[in-house]
Amino acid sequence: MNRTAVVTGASSGIGEATARRLAAEGFDVVAAARRRDRLDRLAAEVPGIRAATLDVTSQESVDEFAASLDRCDVLVNNAGGAVGLEPVASGDTADWQQMYDVNVLGTLRVTQALLPRLIDSGDGVLLMLTSVAGLVSYEGGGGYNAAKHAQTSMTEVLRLELVGKPIRIVEVAPGMVHTEEFSLNRFRGDSAAADRVYQGVPDPLSADDVADAISWCVTRPAHVNIDRLVIRPRAQAAQYKIHRV
Repeated sequence: MNRTAVVTGASSGIGEATARRLAAEGFDVVAAARRRDRLDRLAAEVPGIRAATLDVTSQESVDEFAASLDRCDVLVNNAGGAVGLEPVASGDTADWQQMYDVNVLGTLRVTQALLPRLIDSGDGVLLMLTSVAGLVSYEGGGGYNAAKHAQTSMTEVLRLELVGKPIRIVEVAPGMVHTEEFSLNRFRGDSAAADRVYQGVPDPLSADDVADAISWCVTRPAHVNIDRLVIRPRAQAAQYKIHRV
């Protein structure tokens, strides 16, 4: 029987790329997100992928989703995102709430719901897609930094709490990744502002680059745990040290 991998936030970007890559690796992939129309197109295009509606901010949705699964060997907690770049002094609490609810509480809900299945698999992999924003803070990143630091801390605690269980806890923390929606959402649909983030940067990471890293992590032998993998483009040495041409 093929192993089953669940990927949240799979309707676009890194989530979609990861679903495609894990299907190519032979996993039965459950691609989960809110936008079912996109997932249905993905499932029709790629053998080995099935679509599932999931809103990680809704406990009812998470519970229904979990009840629909026969098994789960790999969980990629990818659903997340950033909203706004305002300083802490003028940040909108609604934006902070949204980022916390998706990145932190959403991850918590799905992890709690699927953890028993991951352990029962005998070789589960729980992978958290975090960010370098959860390791190093930067101006304008207050709400997103706070959410991603919380998600990183949750990952570290889970590894401590679950030691001795047949499950690996993996964190993949990307730097600059050029996807169709991340910066566009952060700048509230302002495509010109979103494009400036990547302007002049030679070869920022793509969603496929991160999916490749995720695939490598989850396909290591059962005794090998990749605690944290930080992946950046060569042009990015740090949040504020970026080579542009």
